[in-house]
Amino acid sequence: MRITPRRLAVGMSLWIPNLFSGIRVRRFSDDWTHATVELHVNVFTRNYVRTAFGGSMSAMTDPYFFMLIMHQLGRDYVVWDTRGEIEFVKPGRGVLTAEFEVSKAKAAELRDRAQGGAKVLEWFETEIVDREGDVVARVKRQVYIREKKRVSAARH
Repeated sequence: MRITPRRLAVGMSLWIPNLFSGIRVRRFSDDWTHATVELHVNVFTRNYVRTAFGGSMSAMTDPYFFMLIMHQLGRDYVVWDTRGEIEFVKPGRGVLTAEFEVSKAKAAELRDRAQGGAKVLEWFETEIVDREGDVVARVKRQVYIREKKRVSAARH
């Protein structure tokens, strides 16, 4: 069974770490260039002062840039999320949303840079916003991309 954007969104929302962390994947675009993820702040996902737990906000941004890149580049590439930074701007309450975008042009650039087995490290940024559109946190995620050795060897 081929993984479709819809199946992946449902599967990621039902995946136990996301399900019990209040994280819901609203959608992956059909062309794998965009994802929307929500964090529902509740008794299980809030901190001592009843605002969004920072670990939950980090978790809601963890795999999505690398997944968008991985699905655009295909099986000939190794793609990993390697690093994350988060700047907390204001307390998060209610439902928080993060949008992830990796354009086709950016994916093509990464493919070119990783050709021949070169190691590529690229930073991506997003914001976590509340229902009013106020920025709750700014997030940076670093993604590692490399063409698989078997592919690089076959080219030479």
